[in-house]
Amino acid sequence: MGPPGSGKGTVSSRIVDRFSFHHISSGDLLRHHIRSDTQLGREAKEFITKGLLVPDTLVTKLILSELSTVEQNRQLLDGFPRTVIQAKELDHNYDIDIIVNLDVPFDTITDRISKRWIHASSGRTYNLDFNPPKVSGKDDETGEDLVQRDDDKPESVMQRLQTYSELTSPLLDYYTAQDKVASFSGTETNVIWPQVEKFLKSRTE
Repeated sequence: MGPPGSGKGTVSSRIVDRFSFHHISSGDLLRHHIRSDTQLGREAKEFITKGLLVPDTLVTKLILSELSTVEQNRQLLDGFPRTVIQAKELDHNYDIDIIVNLDVPFDTITDRISKRWIHASSGRTYNLDFNPPKVSGKDDETGEDLVQRDDDKPESVMQRLQTYSELTSPLLDYYTAQDKVASFSGTETNVIWPQVEKFLKSRTE
């Protein structure tokens, strides 16, 4: 768990590489359905473009369907569940071992995401602090203009973070009551990751 822009994707990929987990990302699945223009994708897009979270029923249906096709025992859920309703439905079908919670300050996330720009046609991503383009506002390979996604603009980021906090605070309480939450704090992924790695190593090896 962790708010948008907290580094969940990076930490997830490192967990997959280090511990051989099967990675299931709700965001990746949703984007796949949106690109494929499925019924689920069209419904989800209406909410995403408004800066809102996709409803529980849609996301839960998507994840449970994906989980039913996976044979590997070690599974890493990225971005799901996000609400207590989703968590309870998941608990009815699967046993969750641990919740890895990334605790990153909202100010850090807002600053990080608002400095992210992309080359629309290729998907290449730049960060003005960590990975700036060679020429300001231009893609390194094509020289074409970079754009900022609507949901990466500061006002959209704050709305997403507020929505996240309102919905997931009860979720943290839900799993904390089951003694399943391990929280890791920091402002940089490279600081948080060694903590996560050490913890998971103690649990899996």
